[in-house]
Amino acid sequence: MNQAILWHPPASRPPTVEHRKTLNITLWLVAIGLFMQTLDTTIVNTALPAMAASLGESPLRMQSVVISYALTMAVLIPASGWVADRFGTRKVYFSAIVLFTLGSVLCAVSQNLSQLVASRVVQGAGGAMLMPVGRLVILRSFPQERLLPALSFVAIPAMVGPMIGPVLGGWLSEQFSWHWVFLINIPVGLAGAIATRTFMIDKREKQPASFDGVGYGLLAFGMAAISLSLDGFSGRATGHATVVLMLVFGLISIVTYWLRAGRQAAPLFSPTLFHIHTFTIGLLGNLFARLGSSGMPFLLPLLLQVSLGYSPTHSGLMMLPVAAAGMLSKRLATSLITRYGYRHVLVVNTVLVGLTIVSFSLVDVSHPVWTQVLLMAFFGAVNSLQFTAMNTLTLKDLGQQGASSGNSILSMMQMLAISLSVTVAGGILAAFSHLVDHGAPEDALAAFHATFICIGLLTAASAWIFWQLSPDVPRESKKDDSLDLG
Repeated sequence: MNQAILWHPPASRPPTVEHRKTLNITLWLVAIGLFMQTLDTTIVNTALPAMAASLGESPLRMQSVVISYALTMAVLIPASGWVADRFGTRKVYFSAIVLFTLGSVLCAVSQNLSQLVASRVVQGAGGAMLMPVGRLVILRSFPQERLLPALSFVAIPAMVGPMIGPVLGGWLSEQFSWHWVFLINIPVGLAGAIATRTFMIDKREKQPASFDGVGYGLLAFGMAAISLSLDGFSGRATGHATVVLMLVFGLISIVTYWLRAGRQAAPLFSPTLFHIHTFTIGLLGNLFARLGSSGMPFLLPLLLQVSLGYSPTHSGLMMLPVAAAGMLSKRLATSLITRYGYRHVLVVNTVLVGLTIVSFSLVDVSHPVWTQVLLMAFFGAVNSLQFTAMNTLTLKDLGQQGASSGNSILSMMQMLAISLSVTVAGGILAAFSHLVDHGAPEDALAAFHATFICIGLLTAASAWIFWQLSPDVPRESKKDDSLDLG
């Protein structure tokens, strides 16, 4: 049996008033948990310069704060379904909120960058369980006729969190201090933990499937080693020989997992999923297209504050057009795919995303703000369309048997892509900063411009992956937006 989340909608029966109340509270708890988790993927970005100043670090070398959170989530997501089956959804969700809140406290009291990175790992460990376990609670608790509205409801905070995160992070760090970026999680986390313990529906498997611990260890080590080795190339204290060895062992670990999984009766993720052409192309496209675009939420606030002189609040407000245009453009995805097909939409749009990223290399202090707003909005629109089309392509042909496992792989790959993207963007920025840094603001701006060109071209080149799709790939999209993972 595959170890990803398996679910069967409960039989439809008239709920009692008490049961309906419990369902509604559970729905709100999951929505709040998703909001906390998605908020913390973006709220930190606009506060990074303030953190750097407080901790005595360069703002251009703060990527490890973002990488540690995303990488921890990528590593732990594959185990979330089995953990929930083994210990029960209520206990695991409660523990996730407590761990996330504890991580927030540790982040707020960190005295140096190493402590902050370690605390973000703790926070990411809690966040890794919030999203998949919360979704699992809904899938196993709500009757079929209420399932779609329930999923649509919890999708709203998952979209709102990343939109207000940059503004809130900038405002808190400017008006108070960067510590409040993490301290605001404490009251919400405490209230959520108490409510979860009291009200949340508890679901668990009487006989949970066996867990492929060896396979999980190989996959987790491989992802962590590859990401950390790439970060090591950006000029950390780790010697290059150690970094190369880490990269080699990471690749060996991934290959070993793949070869071993094909011989296992119950692997962590079945290799047969990759026999589905659209799934394989969608997953590879998700990884490589995001290598460039997922680094932009990290780069843009730094560009605005470090090189253009914006305040933290102003830089956060400048990110609003990205999120707003992204939400609006999602509505165009279905009609465009239906009319032109996945291949044409993804090839053209991937190139557009890449060229838009490259165009940020033209931004400087002489350009009026409205041109920057338009560029931000256009990037948000094409990037959101890209994510929606890629996610739909990846999951569309899996069927009921493979949907759960495929969704888990996609969630893991998305968080891994964020980690790798920030690693690559931060490494390129650090390299160019070292080459041109003479202490003047225009030197930092030149480093940003060169970085945008590099990651933009990398994104555009990934269009080749989507070119491998057959032109006759079915165009209809039956996937609901509520299931879109962003």
